[in-house]
Amino acid sequence: MNMTFRWYGRGNDTVTLEQVKQIPGVKGIVWALHEKAAGEVWKKEEIVREVEYIESMGFHAEVVESVNVHESIKLGNEESKMYIENYKESIRNLGEFGVKVICYNFMPIFDWTRTDMHHPLPDGSTALFFEKVKIERLDPRELVREVSEASNLTLPGWEPEKLARIGELFEAYKEINEEKLWNHLEEFLQEILPVAEASGIQMAIHPDDPPWSIFGLPRIITGPESYERLRKISDSPSNGITMCTGSMGANPENDMTAIAKKYAGMAPFSHIRNVKIFENGDFAETSHYTEDGSIDIRGVVKALYQQDYTGYVRPDHGRHIWGEKCRPGYGLYDRALGIMYLHGLWDAYKAMEDERNA
Repeated sequence: MNMTFRWYGRGNDTVTLEQVKQIPGVKGIVWALHEKAAGEVWKKEEIVREVEYIESMGFHAEVVESVNVHESIKLGNEESKMYIENYKESIRNLGEFGVKVICYNFMPIFDWTRTDMHHPLPDGSTALFFEKVKIERLDPRELVREVSEASNLTLPGWEPEKLARIGELFEAYKEINEEKLWNHLEEFLQEILPVAEASGIQMAIHPDDPPWSIFGLPRIITGPESYERLRKISDSPSNGITMCTGSMGANPENDMTAIAKKYAGMAPFSHIRNVKIFENGDFAETSHYTEDGSIDIRGVVKALYQQDYTGYVRPDHGRHIWGEKCRPGYGLYDRALGIMYLHGLWDAYKAMEDERNA
């Protein structure tokens, strides 16, 4: 596995690349032009500036997360073609500077949803939390206010220019059901996949987070059946997935070990994290350690090891520990611990295999 670390850029992250260099085994930085609004073209001069800085610190810059998909594309409205053309140009520009994977999602309005950014855990740390009843009772505009006030840094997928139009967007999505959203995803992929192939880039769609409908909005990347339908859209080698154990695994019906065994070949990029799922439908982010949550992280890593997985991997949301002040879910300390746990599992499976072959 090719270990990476997500980073939000100079001036937009509490973590520095000098600090990331001290985490053993990290080869690459997962990056993005976070100041760009969804739908804008990523220009070559902007891309090269980030890539050269990341590479100057000894990392590769082969994974971008995310080139956000404009809501017009998801809605399939009259502006969608313009934004698809912009997306194609961004793909071409990124390919020119060595990017190999673009992570993206197709979630309406909210790229991810939590109700508490700093939920207290029994060990004294805090973490992201999803309270099902609160979501069912809450006006989404109130959620926007609460989440935005919980961080003094920009939150990916919660772009101010989009959230300022939240009422308008909810009205537009009244006409969009899951089938229509699938149709718009297919139209998008049929347009961009040839460009991605020609640019040497794999597109890796991220599962919906959480993997079920909220606020009446359609969700379509929710389980293994979604991956089967995605494959039917196109057999292009650029039509891939981001396997996220915490997002898809928040639904206990999704067996992430089985999904890793079956779909790792579709996944050039994997997010590995743990969540604790409660009987009432709530879930809390936890450490990566298998026993702390409901996801069989050991089983997932074993499935990847047995397939000699060479894709890009990153630890995902970490707890806020040891008094760290950071972007919710994206501090240094707990993600560094997560990396070492994932490395430890991988090394243990390798040692067991070596013993059997001795």
